[in-house]
Amino acid sequence: MRDLVTHLKQKVAQHEPIIAAAVGGGLVAKSAVKGGIDFLLALSAGKYRQMGVGSLGSFLAYDNSNELVMEFATRELQKVAQNIPVVLGVQATDPTINLHAYIDKVAARGFQGINNFPSVGLIDGQFAEALEEAGMSYEQEVEAIRYAHEKGLFTVAFVFNEQQAMEMLAVGADIICVHLGLTVGGHLGAKRIQNLQSAKQMAQRIFERVIEQKPHVIRMIYGGIINKPIDAQFMMTDYLIQGYIGGSTFERIPTEYIVEEITTSFKQLQDFQYDDVTQKVIDGINHAHDYVNTTKKYIALYYAQHITLERMAQQLNISSTHLSKQFKKVVGISFQRYLIEYRMNRAVDLMKDPQLPLFLIAEMVGYTDYAQFSKMFKKVKGIAPKEYIKTTL
Repeated sequence: MRDLVTHLKQKVAQHEPIIAAAVGGGLVAKSAVKGGIDFLLALSAGKYRQMGVGSLGSFLAYDNSNELVMEFATRELQKVAQNIPVVLGVQATDPTINLHAYIDKVAARGFQGINNFPSVGLIDGQFAEALEEAGMSYEQEVEAIRYAHEKGLFTVAFVFNEQQAMEMLAVGADIICVHLGLTVGGHLGAKRIQNLQSAKQMAQRIFERVIEQKPHVIRMIYGGIINKPIDAQFMMTDYLIQGYIGGSTFERIPTEYIVEEITTSFKQLQDFQYDDVTQKVIDGINHAHDYVNTTKKYIALYYAQHITLERMAQQLNISSTHLSKQFKKVVGISFQRYLIEYRMNRAVDLMKDPQLPLFLIAEMVGYTDYAQFSKMFKKVKGIAPKEYIKTTL
């Protein structure tokens, strides 16, 4: 599996995001492969999503998680994966298995790697303490990653804090993936969420520690508030976060929205609504009343033009005060700060082309006054554009 790690690191070096899909069945896996996914993650949470239950079903004794994953991954995913690696979610705390023997079985069945899921890292409070006392601890997940790495398997480690990241690094995890919690969105999503900014800050804190210890390890994020490409782009605007693993984003949310609306269209026997649904798929499933997501999408499309909160609010037919409050509540930062950071991060992407002069890059991200661009860039990145190119790119 060293060839896989080398391939992914080459993508990182070329500033390409690594995208993986955590799935529970062959149809979604097949579609993800067609979409160019980098690897597939077989999780029991995915199978429960397909049952219409929600990811938390994988944490309760409804099925044996390891048997469930092994069964559907063998029957469904391996057949459609083609040359795409399939990584198995292993519940290392399962008291009914010999952990090392089970990982040997994973390798013998032809799977390329493992991931620690379901993870006790998602559990806190008295229940977490009780699990620890019963010997069902995160240390068993660390041991699973250690043994799998020793066996030459590809390893994707879910971590929830800095200490766990250090433990997984020490045993040779190929990917450190910060798990941001259950994915929000659709009908089954978790109700209590971190906003984008706080989620990004948490991931950055963990990855800063990771880089101190092992700067070249691959760093990804999973779950949480991220359920649209724009959200992932916001999270991956610096070198700290190099990829995203989507579960509900690729599997549950599209199915919930599209099947419901297409069914409604057939009930009404009207083509116009079906066409509108198709357009929503193309547009990324944006809803008319989802003001914040519409605003973020507008910024992504027209960041090079003159954009104001007032003009955006007018287009949405709401007050600028209401839009401002809703935007900060959901994203965690103000509309103006988000716009500036988006433009500066886009400028960084453009700076990778040595043929583009800085004054032209400034214009391309919406600044006709280079001095103002330089001032904003330094405010966001901490140094002037010229110094950034010299020291970072």
